Amino acid sequence: MPAHSAATPDGAPASGDAPEPGGGPGPGGSPAHGGAGAQGGAADDVDAVTHAVLTASRLLVAVAARSLAEVEDRVTLPQFRLLVVLATHGDVKLVELADRLGVNPSTAMRMVDRLIAAGLAERRVNPGNRRETVLRVTPEGSRLVADVTAGRRREIAAIVARLDPRQRTALVEALTAFTEAGGEVPAPAVYPLGWT
Repeated sequence: MPAHSAATPDGAPASGDAPEPGGGPGPGGSPAHGGAGAQGGAADDVDAVTHAVLTASRLLVAVAARSLAEVEDRVTLPQFRLLVVLATHGDVKLVELADRLGVNPSTAMRMVDRLIAAGLAERRVNPGNRRETVLRVTPEGSRLVADVTAGRRREIAAIVARLDPRQRTALVEALTAFTEAGGEVPAPAVYPLGWT
């Protein structure tokens, strides 16, 4: 990002003006307001990265939507996300499932009921506490998640293949740093693309 310098409204450098008291060079000849300029540059950099991530997210959402097009008569986006959680984490209790989805338990229960009716999820007695039930994905639900995930992987792989090797390496490093900064745990290899 280019550094900003003092300029007249038409963009030409200001000249012939004596520095105001306290506004001259600081120690070592650097401008006293250099810190403010650096902060402005950092803010511009954050804004540029944010814009780039938002643009990339639109592409990823489009990929996600296309991958679900063939199964949209069976599951909605939120229901697919629930299936991914079950397929990734195994047997879970309703409260834990709701917490992972960021919804209240009653909402999660309604989603689970629809998936059970569709044969994609099921309730089982908790082996560790027979008074509790746990939720799990059925083999049919696992196949649906795998099929959708495979479609996403193929489309993303085709996009990544257009990048040169250096760009691919830089992208892996940048995305890894971004997901770590956001607190996202690494996805297991079996369902690496289960976002919605």
